[in-house]
Amino acid sequence: MITVHHLNNSRSQRILWFLEELGVPYQIQRYQRDAVTMLAPKELQRIHPLGKSPVIVDGDLTLAESGAIIEYLQEAYDAQGLFKPAEFHARQEYRYWLHYAEGSLMPLLVMKLVFNRLGQPPVPWVIRPLAGAIGKGVQKEYLDKQIATHRNYLDQHLNKSAWFVGNQFSAADVQMSFPLEALAGRGGLDGYPALQDFLRRIHARPAYQRGLELGGPFNLPE
Repeated sequence: MITVHHLNNSRSQRILWFLEELGVPYQIQRYQRDAVTMLAPKELQRIHPLGKSPVIVDGDLTLAESGAIIEYLQEAYDAQGLFKPAEFHARQEYRYWLHYAEGSLMPLLVMKLVFNRLGQPPVPWVIRPLAGAIGKGVQKEYLDKQIATHRNYLDQHLNKSAWFVGNQFSAADVQMSFPLEALAGRGGLDGYPALQDFLRRIHARPAYQRGLELGGPFNLPE
């Protein structure tokens, strides 16, 4: 049976969701972030040297990186091809979104999170005003503009089709869910109806709700 090493408020939530979509039996090994640092506990390093989540163990295979995990689960357990397009060009678009989620969009959102906290502990109090000013400046002059470009791009794309790859729900939508939920918290989606509608529709899926119930509270930091 698959074991999901699940960290609260992390990318592993979408792995639980995808397993629910697939209907594959699995078990959850739970880990909690440090309440102060928000870092994963060192126990995760016993499963994978980087100590990050998600990690799955399936037989003698231990696999990290949510994109790689989603690709593996689709190839190994989606025998009917329900979650990957069959047509050649659609498969290339599918591959693009699997990589775009973590390769292009999430780095900006992680930077946004980091620079937004520069004026807060654990930054030494004596330099918090300067650090906070630097953080706000980087956000205003660079990050917010870059994020806005991506937000416009994604909203326009979803105005053309129901899902990220045409009108077929796929594993690419699962992969894209986490950065869009982070974007909703860190960049805001007011005025972007296609993105808001995407989140409403994935949140309404029974498999998403089951994964959320099993995974526990899911509140991404702003």
